[in-house]
Amino acid sequence: MSTVFFDIDSQVDFLYPAGALYVPGAECIVPAIARLNRYAAAHGIPVVSTADAHAENDVEFRQWPPHCIAGTLGQRKAAETRLDPARQIVVEKQTVDVFLCPRLGQVVEELNPERCVVYGVVTEICVYYAVKGLLERGKQVVVVTDAVRELQPEDAARVLGDFQSAGVNLVRAADVA
Repeated sequence: MSTVFFDIDSQVDFLYPAGALYVPGAECIVPAIARLNRYAAAHGIPVVSTADAHAENDVEFRQWPPHCIAGTLGQRKAAETRLDPARQIVVEKQTVDVFLCPRLGQVVEELNPERCVVYGVVTEICVYYAVKGLLERGKQVVVVTDAVRELQPEDAARVLGDFQSAGVNLVRAADVA
């Protein structure tokens, strides 16, 4: 079965307390994300990493504080989550729904995975849209619960429940890597 790992928005602005749009507790999932990415690379599994890349006056900043401005330190993927460019496909995006970026649809079509392993931030926002888009494309999806972090625990619990109802398998990092 062909598998692709999807590392969603593991960027400095989201993962660390000094980040512009810090997700509380996200620094705790960095080791799991790093472990998953390294495992995939060591086993020849493609890693697709999404990354916000906003302009300074991005329309998204009407809803969220400015974050992940292209070219800034905060926009970079956390060092622990980066792989050799030959082993990691980075898809930059300007919206919470990564599938509004045509490049991701092309990447998924080219890789044509049967199974997609998803992790990162934020569970009820960007991870949600990634999982939703993969399900809409008929993919088997696995979400690594100890490698995701949420802003609102009650919203994340609802989303994870909805995922399970839709056939998504919820696992822990140790079950995958």
